[in-house]
Amino acid sequence: MSKPPNVDLPAGARAFPLVTERGEFAAHEAGSARHGTALLLPGFTGSKEDFIALLTPLADAGYRVVAVDGRGQHESPGPSDEAAYGQDELASDVLALLAAVGEGDRVHLVGHSLGGQISRAAMLRDASRAASLTLLSSGPAAVCQAQRERLELLVAGLAVLDMEAVWQAMRELDPPEAADERTPPAVREFLHRRWINTAPQQVTAAARQLLDEPDRVAELAALDLPLHVLSGEADYVWPVDWLDDMAVRLGARRTVVAGAEHSPNVDRPSETAHALVRGWEAAARTGR
Repeated sequence: MSKPPNVDLPAGARAFPLVTERGEFAAHEAGSARHGTALLLPGFTGSKEDFIALLTPLADAGYRVVAVDGRGQHESPGPSDEAAYGQDELASDVLALLAAVGEGDRVHLVGHSLGGQISRAAMLRDASRAASLTLLSSGPAAVCQAQRERLELLVAGLAVLDMEAVWQAMRELDPPEAADERTPPAVREFLHRRWINTAPQQVTAAARQLLDEPDRVAELAALDLPLHVLSGEADYVWPVDWLDDMAVRLGARRTVVAGAEHSPNVDRPSETAHALVRGWEAAARTGR
């Protein structure tokens, strides 16, 4: 999961309920749409807070930025029915979010990890509301074998344990970088609260998607949509060479953020914001 360096909103940003035709979504917003609007979607077990460090640099570059919790994630409500979190349902949410945020204008869509695959599904349904799509540390199909094993354990655990018991068990399985004792207590407390707030049915459905996602790269490449594959220089969910190959197959812009891993938005936010802006500018100039 992403680990934001802090959970406090910067000056000039606000938290608000974003009303759409699919219901309300908890959101953060910063900036004005001088150059455009961007919608940021979090990944598996993530939330809008994963993008806090991007809000100021993207707003300073002239963009209105809206980051959301997906259905059943953290502060966005969701039902206790796993079918409500199928990919088709979540893709419909993305399209409704684009309509609400864009208010008639096209929006730059950024999906981190699982959020990228949900964004891809939405674009394959209707790309007319998007100015571009950035796949942020989001791979071509199902996750790598090591992550498959972890997700299979998680799904099995959630079938018999509550969220608190699973949280404690997962801490034993975290990769080494997740066990950094330098993490501020407020952030550690937030990560626990976010997990408990998230609907277990959402977690299970999302895990199944990451285990079963087919390769839809060719379908996405066929769209007339500017594409950007952005990642860190290492990734424990989809190997970087998978992301490199996906970018070639997509004919997409490719950016690797030095010193970052699966969450460049957290590891190197300034560099990631710069890369996003350069991609949006290129999309505006060329349409690719």
